Amino acid sequence: MDNYMKLEIPSKSQNESFARVAVAAFAVQADPTIDEISDVKTAVSEAVTNAVIHGYENGPGTIVITASLTGRRLEVTVVDYGVGITDIKQARQPLFTSKPELDRSGMGFTIMENFMDDCQVISEPGSGTTVTMSKVFGEIEDKMS
Repeated sequence: MDNYMKLEIPSKSQNESFARVAVAAFAVQADPTIDEISDVKTAVSEAVTNAVIHGYENGPGTIVITASLTGRRLEVTVVDYGVGITDIKQARQPLFTSKPELDRSGMGFTIMENFMDDCQVISEPGSGTTVTMSKVFGEIEDKMS
């Protein structure tokens, strides 16, 4: 690991934009494209929003975000200590939502998976959820040359 950051924020929806910008600002040192930074910001936004809405059910709690850079590989982990996920496989299905009354799209994990190169979810009911995502910057350009 060449460099890392750690951010701890209260589980408030207004902190989602701060978290995404902080991770994006950290990732800039790996010289990503604007599209790559946009992908990272979107994925972080989804992970933090999930923690606020589902992990803590809009109640008090703490979200810990870490990011590390090794060369051009960014790894981002978003951790909550909330209610956890009973069925991770079901939660990762497109359009599945445990909060239909909030008009949630059920696309959070699908978006994370599509915008990042890898997305792992570890969760235990009553103990919270850890989402670890990674992206290698410049991978598409390297494959095209």
